[in-house]
Amino acid sequence: MAPRNLGWASIARLGLVQAALGAVVALTTSTLNRLMVVEVALPAVVPGALVTLHHAMQLLRPRMGHGSDQGRRSTPWIIGGMATLSLGGLLAAVATAWMSTQLVPGLLLAVVAFALIGGGVSASGTSLLVLLAKRVAAERRAAAATVVWMLMIAGLGLSATLSGKMLEPYSGLRLVAVAAGVSGIALLLTLLGIWGVEGDDARPAPGAEVDRDGAPGFREALSQVWQDPGARRFTLFVFVSMIAYSAQDLILEPFAGSRFGFSPGASTRLSGTQHGGVFTGMLLVALVTQLAKGTAAASLKRWVVGGCLASAVAMSGLVFAGLTERDWPLKENVFVLGIANGAFSMAAIGAMMALASKGGDAREGVRMGLWGASQAIAFAAGGALGTVLADLSRLLIGSSAAAYAVVFGIEVVGFVGAAVLAMDVPFPDASSRRRAPGGVDGAGIERGAA
Repeated sequence: MAPRNLGWASIARLGLVQAALGAVVALTTSTLNRLMVVEVALPAVVPGALVTLHHAMQLLRPRMGHGSDQGRRSTPWIIGGMATLSLGGLLAAVATAWMSTQLVPGLLLAVVAFALIGGGVSASGTSLLVLLAKRVAAERRAAAATVVWMLMIAGLGLSATLSGKMLEPYSGLRLVAVAAGVSGIALLLTLLGIWGVEGDDARPAPGAEVDRDGAPGFREALSQVWQDPGARRFTLFVFVSMIAYSAQDLILEPFAGSRFGFSPGASTRLSGTQHGGVFTGMLLVALVTQLAKGTAAASLKRWVVGGCLASAVAMSGLVFAGLTERDWPLKENVFVLGIANGAFSMAAIGAMMALASKGGDAREGVRMGLWGASQAIAFAAGGALGTVLADLSRLLIGSSAAAYAVVFGIEVVGFVGAAVLAMDVPFPDASSRRRAPGGVDGAGIERGAA
């Protein structure tokens, strides 16, 4: 019997897993970053290199997804990945505290810790998306992605806020205790969230075991996925759109300060305004696509393309603000940019779930891993690219505001290019999905399942 679709309660439980993942990542990539630079007095390049290592390790995502495909179950990979991530988070805190007294051993331990963090995120994050892709009905995918990602962002914010309060007054021992608490709670939340959700119906029947010796290896499976034109186009779309999305992360607040004279507190609140817009865009996509159940796939494609184009228009406003000295509603502009970003990113994740299940060839994990790796590389490159281009433009132009405008202009081109790429992606038609043998559609979901 084919596995049944997940209900909203199960989707919310999986959101707890994503929140736990976000909590540990926030501690290691945000809080520890600040501690290394301020309390330990290390150059900013050190935590930057460690975060880059965490992103580079996510090149393992396709291999992790292949392992999930072979086992036909995501639960062991989600739990194992979170255990690895939690261990990495704890070791990263130990390494940061150790650096204060013994720099070299602390740095070596930090390298191991951030490698574990990247590997843990790859295993748990990819397998969680695979489970959602396999077991969430087509018309619920955008809404499910919104629930899961909003809980992840809540985990990020809650972890950063509570950890910051509990770290005062700072000491190395207190840091390790806080990290142990966050990692332990994250692992416990993961166990509570995933336990029993996938169910035994996802396990192959004893008489229908897959012949592992005859199953294709990872390289062959990846090659088969890459030969699919739709998978290649979507990989390129993810890469281009995420570079355009992330290139402004590290320069928006400096732009607000240099062009509009925002104080540090005001520029931080500006980022909060953008995040509020992202939340609004997410909810908008979830609501509309949930109401348009009969045309879910087509609706997702419109939101992806439209969201990218709207992001380009909103980003053009920042270009104008940087090239002129006229008054400009910066906060409103940034809020609209957030709405557009949230809309296209949530629609893209919903489309990712649909495309991962396309064909019914048990390659959901490899596809999801490929796109996750593309996103990780783009995020790592986007932030660095934005700052480098801003510095180079400032040297050539001599104006900080105009230099930032150049980067924003490149992002406009990126969003337009991403929209063009998305138009060529063959989104599955939710109303005429390919039926597979045994009354199961191409996504491996039984028709009529609740």
